[in-house]
Amino acid sequence: MAKVKLIWEFRGPAAKRTAEHHCIHLKDFIAMEGIAGEAITTEVFSEMFASASMIINQEDVTFMREKLKPHRGQLVK
Repeated sequence: MAKVKLIWEFRGPAAKRTAEHHCIHLKDFIAMEGIAGEAITTEVFSEMFASASMIINQEDVTFMREKLKPHRGQLVK
């Protein structure tokens, strides 16, 4: 089954904390909705730019896009 990485980007002095907090909500959401999510992570690119991401099955992409509005996504190989 194909996997997709959904990404939410945050900018500003609180970017890292915001991305970390967003991961908590992602974990809660997939548990509540019964979606198989994996690799929920935070990446810090600089002091002013960080992202939160999670990998999901491709069949769940439409639902997650409508509900959580990720900034972008990419296929995972």
